[in-house]
Amino acid sequence: MPLREALNTALDRFAATKVPSPRLNAETLLMFALSCDRAYLYAHPERELTLEEQRRYDDAIAQRSRGIPTQYITGHQEFWGMDFIVSPAVLIPRPETEHVIEKVLKIIGDRARTASLRIVDVGTGSGCIALALAKELPQAEIHATDVSAAALEIARINAARLELAHRVQFHEADLLAGRGANSCDFVVSNPPYVGESEADEVQLEVRKFEPRQAVFAGPSGLEVIERLIPQAQRALEPGGWLVFEISATISARIPDLLQSWTQVQIINDLQNIPRVVSARKH
Repeated sequence: MPLREALNTALDRFAATKVPSPRLNAETLLMFALSCDRAYLYAHPERELTLEEQRRYDDAIAQRSRGIPTQYITGHQEFWGMDFIVSPAVLIPRPETEHVIEKVLKIIGDRARTASLRIVDVGTGSGCIALALAKELPQAEIHATDVSAAALEIARINAARLELAHRVQFHEADLLAGRGANSCDFVVSNPPYVGESEADEVQLEVRKFEPRQAVFAGPSGLEVIERLIPQAQRALEPGGWLVFEISATISARIPDLLQSWTQVQIINDLQNIPRVVSARKH
């Protein structure tokens, strides 16, 4: 089958199964099946797929049509200009989480390349936040915790692939209970913040395929954050910073949890949705 025809077949299948962004998905999965880039797809529309390539593409289309996220099919997701391995053991890194990195770098300012800071990434998942900060802050000592051994395995693989394994120490721990969590300058996190009562509002593919403990915090969505804030206060040095991701649903309740902190700020993402909280310890 020619490449153009294979793409059109995938588009028809995705339209029938209501897969969002059908062309992007069809092209991404074809690039995966052919191990090529998008420029190659556009330059060779008449190129015939081999039987093995067709089999790989058909299998990928079938998985995506069942709701499996494209990133879990290809095993990859881009974040902060880096290629991350992902699996169903970890939350898929999203562009909105890059605002956490941006806020940390903004706080540090011109000292970013030379600052000797101690940073803990709580609930590291794929390791995307910790490794992005390791890339940007070459003098920082960075620790990353996760309660999931399977997630930490993925994070360590990413650290090795990105040649940053020597820069991040990984700890299996519930929030800040592990080693490396005391006397730090920054605590950063993309914690679970979706309430069980919101489950029906969450995308089906997120609800069905991404790790539940990385998405849902409990009945209200605040349960993990309510534990994280006092732990961060104990772990941080005076003047240290807590920076974490939230959703619009819980944003109005965050200031009450941070009454003993200073310089509390809620930052909106590019869609003007409350996304990142920063607060400084007295």
